[in-house]
Order: sequence, then structure tokens, then C-alpha cells
Amino acid sequence: MNTAVAAARPAFVVRKPIQVMVVDDAIVVRRQLTRWIGDEKDMMVSACLRTGREAVEQLEACNPDVVVLDVDMPELDGISALPQLLKKKRDLVVIMASTLTRRSAEISLRALSLGAADYISKPEAALDADSSAEFRRELLEKIRNLGRRGGLLFRQRRGGTTPRAIKPLAERSKLATTPGAPFALRPFALPRPRALLVGSSTGGPQALGTLIAGIGDALDRAPILIAQHMPPTFTTALAEHLTRVSGRQVREAEHEDLIAPGAVYVAPGGRHMRVVRSAAGPKIALGDDAPINFCRPSIDALLSSAASIWGAGSLALILTGMGSDGARGAGEIAAAGGSVIAQDEETSVVWGMPRAVAMAGSCSAVLPLWQIPAEVNRLFGGGRA
Repeated sequence: MNTAVAAARPAFVVRKPIQVMVVDDAIVVRRQLTRWIGDEKDMMVSACLRTGREAVEQLEACNPDVVVLDVDMPELDGISALPQLLKKKRDLVVIMASTLTRRSAEISLRALSLGAADYISKPEAALDADSSAEFRRELLEKIRNLGRRGGLLFRQRRGGTTPRAIKPLAERSKLATTPGAPFALRPFALPRPRALLVGSSTGGPQALGTLIAGIGDALDRAPILIAQHMPPTFTTALAEHLTRVSGRQVREAEHEDLIAPGAVYVAPGGRHMRVVRSAAGPKIALGDDAPINFCRPSIDALLSSAASIWGAGSLALILTGMGSDGARGAGEIAAAGGSVIAQDEETSVVWGMPRAVAMAGSCSAVLPLWQIPAEVNRLFGGGRA
């Protein structure tokens, strides 16, 4: 073979399949998940187990990249097995699987604080066609995205994404707009923001805790509206969790709520949240219309409606998450004269949504999570680059 021709050929990197351990005490669920995962070319089941104790005992021998871990199991439940699994393998990706109950929602949020990468809600009827199809799509998407991000999760757990000195905004803008840079930044809006709109998905509960806890008094004069991809019941627990960690009152939004300065609203799981005009001022409209980007609540729905209400007074944050929900809405915020900040790749559990917004050219800044609260406080305080 001509060596020059061989050298010119691209080098193909063959990725080994993502190794998945399935842990669930229900045999029907174990069989279903094993069949779905086995049908995918880029993943395979390394073990299919009934209890958390079996998972802990067999972890080293099976050496999975991802564990799908049921919350409720005999002998050793998911929340008890989680820290033991992570102690044995710190770069392990654990996805908690739970039913749509209030107790399961609270346990899943606690698991995230203990190091789980994400959660997934199991349909009440495991073999129901519609719910199973959505569950399958979501599960495989999370295994695929998180399984390739295990190294990042490991760095975050051991403190690899520690704060560094914040570069001046003008310097960051110059770096991001140089030839060859992957995306360009827009100037921040001149008016002081009048509302903060936040979109998040995978990794969002942890990121939202950091954000809300870091927000200062400047936000007492403006509302905060959050669309987090979550099922019903889970958003109620999320609002209570954010209230505890931030000391700021956070509540699940209700239909026709008048939007008050300083209030924090979380879109209810399974419903879109939009902002509409009323004689008394902007208010919340909840909708049961079709999912957008496979999501309900959808970030696009929130941002698009907010752009028509607050225009240049809108500040949108796109935090960690899979997919591209929020990209269209962020573009509408920017087109209306508002500002958009995206979380950077290093501190995102999955850099899907923030990447889509950045690549579309809608952002005024792309920042590590730990820099975003200070930037938000500065903007709402009247600061400019």
C-alpha cells in the first residue's frame, strides 16, 4: 500500500460500548431495560441485578460506566447503595430510577446532592405503550450522554472545577470573537434587566441551587422564572429544595399568578409556563399543549413569551442540559434586545442546551456556573462592561 495514501486517510476512533449495570427488584423492569439497552450498538448490559447490595458487591467485577439504580429495593435501597458505589468508583455515572411519588421525588433530589448524575421517572405501568416509548427514549438518551461524560463528573466530584479569578467581560468578549473561535458574543443590553428567565435540564437541580443561593438583593426588584425539565411532583419537591438551600422563597407556579418582583417561580412538571399580559401586569399562563422539543415544560415556551413582554429587559440563563430546548427562545430574547448567558462546557453535566444557544450566536457571555450569580447580580445592579 502507498504509505503516503495510508497516512492521508483519517484515523477512525473506535469507542467501546458504554457498559451499563441495571439494578431493579422488579423482574419485568430488568428484562425491559436489558432488551432496550441490548438493542443499541453503542451500549451493552454488563450486569442485571435485583438489589443494591448485589450492585455494591459486583461493581468491581462488572466495572460499568453507568448504573441505572432503582430507588426502592430490598436489602439495600438505592439511596443507601449510592454512596457505596461512588466510593468504589468515583467516576461512575449513576442514574436514579423512581416512580412518580412525592417520596421518590424527594429521594431523587437527595441522591443528586450525594453524587448521582441524574434521575429518571419510571412509568406506572411498565408495559404501557405510550409511557414506555417516552421512558425508553429518555433513558437511552441519558445513558448515551452521561456515559460519555463520566470523566467530567469525576472532576466535579473531586473539586476539579474550583473557582478561578473572573476575567473582565471586555476581555472575555474579545477572546470569544477572535477568528477561529467557535462562537461570537453579543453586547449586553443597555437597559437594566427587569426579569430573569432560567432554563435547565440534566444537572439542573444542582446548578439551580448554586444560582439561587448566590443571587443578591438586586433581584428583590425583579422576578425569577425557572423552566426545569422535570415530571409532575418532582417540581414541587424542587421548589422546596431550592427554598431550603437558598433562603429565598421559591414556589411552583400556578395558573394566572401575578408575577411579583422578588418572587421565584418554578414551572410545574408536565405543563408549559408562559408569561402573558393582563390589566394588573404580567401573569403566568400554564398550558397542557403538546411537548416542545420533547419537553413539557419547555424552555422555548417560557423565553419566547418573556421576550414579547419584557423585550430588552429580559435576561435569560441557559444552564446544563441535553438537547437544544431554549435555543429558539434565547434567539427571540436576543432579537428583542435582551441578553443571554450560557453555562460553559466545563461546569455543565451535559453541554447540549448551552452549546446550542452559544453556537447560534445568541449569547452575551458563556461562563462557568460559579461565575454566573455574580454576573447576574452585577447586571441587575446596573453594572455594565
